[in-house]
Amino acid sequence: MSQLQAKLPTDTWVNATWDEYLQAISDPAYEKAKGYYYNGCMRLEMSPLGNPHSRDHFIVIAAIALFASIRDINFDGHDNCTYRKTGCEEAQPDVSFYVGDNAEIVPWEATIINLDTYPPPDLVIEVAYSSLADDKGEKRLLYESLGVREYWIIDVKNVQVIAFEIQNGGSRRIYQSQVFPGLEIALLEEAFRRSRQMNHGKVSAWLLSQFQA
Repeated sequence: MSQLQAKLPTDTWVNATWDEYLQAISDPAYEKAKGYYYNGCMRLEMSPLGNPHSRDHFIVIAAIALFASIRDINFDGHDNCTYRKTGCEEAQPDVSFYVGDNAEIVPWEATIINLDTYPPPDLVIEVAYSSLADDKGEKRLLYESLGVREYWIIDVKNVQVIAFEIQNGGSRRIYQSQVFPGLEIALLEEAFRRSRQMNHGKVSAWLLSQFQA
């Protein structure tokens, strides 16, 4: 790992073996980093997550929880959880969900979720404030390879949700969730717009009224 030892670049993809990646993420200097590994490269994200990112992160979790509860959809939500295919791929998305029959498939005591044992999450979400290009590019390819069913990117600066359905190793843009049937992407975007002007309590109340209509 001599080429990486001096100063490991962060927030960019770096050529590395799987063992080099594991060594990097075990370094205390990167204890708070989010780790990704794909196609012989690793990415450690160290960018500070400020107020805009954290607020949109909360809204999308709250919106999905409200919608699923009202529609009686079983789900299991994960915040910054690590998913690993040993030796080849790893991801730590901002938000992820197992839905329906998969809602109870991962036991509570699991730490890193081993995708050699368990299926990938049904929905993966990245909240993009400074990482939009990568979220639309290499990470999209990573989630296609992992076989998640749906991938959303929350474009914080443009107040936009870019949603993809993933099938057969590829993805296509969608405007209504297939994992949570009936959940319109445009409605989520309106919730994010409202969150720029009002607190989360008011946004949640508005979402509840829309979901119950």
